[in-house]
Amino acid sequence: MEYISLNNQVKMPLLGLGVFQIPDSECEKVVLEAIEMGYRLFDTAQMYGNEAGLGRALKKTSVPREELFITTKVWFSNAGEQKAKASVEKSLAKMQLDHLDLVLVHQPFNDYYGTYRALETLHKEGKIRAIGVSNFYPDRLADLIAFNEIPPAINQIEINPFFQRHPEQEFMQKHQVQPQAWSPFAQGKSGIFKHPILQQIAKKHHKTPAQVILRWLLQRQISVVFKSAKKERIVENGQIFDFRLDSEDLAQIATIDTRQSVFFDHREPKGLEYLRTIPFNS
Repeated sequence: MEYISLNNQVKMPLLGLGVFQIPDSECEKVVLEAIEMGYRLFDTAQMYGNEAGLGRALKKTSVPREELFITTKVWFSNAGEQKAKASVEKSLAKMQLDHLDLVLVHQPFNDYYGTYRALETLHKEGKIRAIGVSNFYPDRLADLIAFNEIPPAINQIEINPFFQRHPEQEFMQKHQVQPQAWSPFAQGKSGIFKHPILQQIAKKHHKTPAQVILRWLLQRQISVVFKSAKKERIVENGQIFDFRLDSEDLAQIATIDTRQSVFFDHREPKGLEYLRTIPFNS
């Protein structure tokens, strides 16, 4: 496993397993299997409804807690300084943990300033090792950086071959904010695994298109969390540290970029309208 140091010197694995859409009843088993395979970064969220399942796995594993990196995210219905702080305390209780390695403001909506201040307080109390945001475009990220005491360590955003986001990465690098990719496989949309360029590069390196995508992200120094509940996929996605893409490969992948989200733009009203339809029980 490869690691990267965040802007507060906390070490984080570059590759991790996200548990989005994995039912709480299945989460424990999936996480325990992934730990056995060598994974150490696990990414959940209040909205996923499986924090408790992740916590049960952490209780059962023999791997020391200090070797694991656990992330959760505050949903926007828990926004605001007091409510967000209480929600993180509740997340800790669900996972049976005394601290989290990373907590993110999940969406740039509602009182995200108040939420971020709550994370700063929890960080100072030693309950969170690093804090950050998710789905923030450069304008709101710059605003948050300028007017808060602790700069975000992470901005977790959609990054995949169809939406490569090089300008945003340059902005984050300038401000020492680590980019982290969600949905690196674009949820399989637009035939990503059958794309001729990705298939050609995969054949060249005796790898799969999924492995090529993950290697591409890591070579850009982008941390990545992928979602899978299938053991064989989790094994496959971890086998990416024994090869490198060359400059020709990278140039070819660059031609796939559409510069548009595969899902929706968080700056558009319809993005918020969609997110508000997602059921959430805090």
